[in-house]
Amino acid sequence: MTILDVPASEIVALTLDHVYLAGLPLVIGLLLAIPLGWMALRRAWLYAPVIASTGLLYTIPSLALFILLPGVLGTQILDPLNVVVAMTLYTIALLTRTVADGLSSVPEATRQAATAMGFSTVRRLFQVELPLAVPVIAAGLRVAAVSNVSIVSVAALVGVQQLGILFTDGFNRNAIGPIVVGVVGCLFLALLFDAIILGIARLLTPWQRAVAS
Repeated sequence: MTILDVPASEIVALTLDHVYLAGLPLVIGLLLAIPLGWMALRRAWLYAPVIASTGLLYTIPSLALFILLPGVLGTQILDPLNVVVAMTLYTIALLTRTVADGLSSVPEATRQAATAMGFSTVRRLFQVELPLAVPVIAAGLRVAAVSNVSIVSVAALVGVQQLGILFTDGFNRNAIGPIVVGVVGCLFLALLFDAIILGIARLLTPWQRAVAS
């Protein structure tokens, strides 16, 4: 079975590759951005350098990063690890400020109440501050997810398998079918990631559903 001159089995394989290359860095980047954002917020003198330095990561051209990373990591140019590391850096760049902003949105009275109840700093972070910051962090995560899905396709220029390969294939063969399939596939993944993040955010903030109802 083919769809616009692209075998269905190839579409499925490339889509799964794209999910891996865009989704895994999203999770790793979030896990790294949380302590970075928290540290920047707790130490005023660290805020500017941490936010500025992580933000600068996003200014590095993706194609240049995909080409340079094999020399840094000691990997082959076609190794998907290069893309995972690059996309993780971009995710950190987008989410560190978001995490800091989300945590700063927690009312000071809430922090003081948690401290008065005997919460340690770390326990307060995970049981009070992060849950209340979920809406802000989720909003930033949605932007990062869409960005990752888009930027990963550039890795097709260095031969890494994912939906972007359909763009280069269509261009080389002067065929519009593969390009259309690639665009639709990327749009589908962006919407899928967005829906998953929204669903998880709703599960983590049941009080917001109660207020809405």
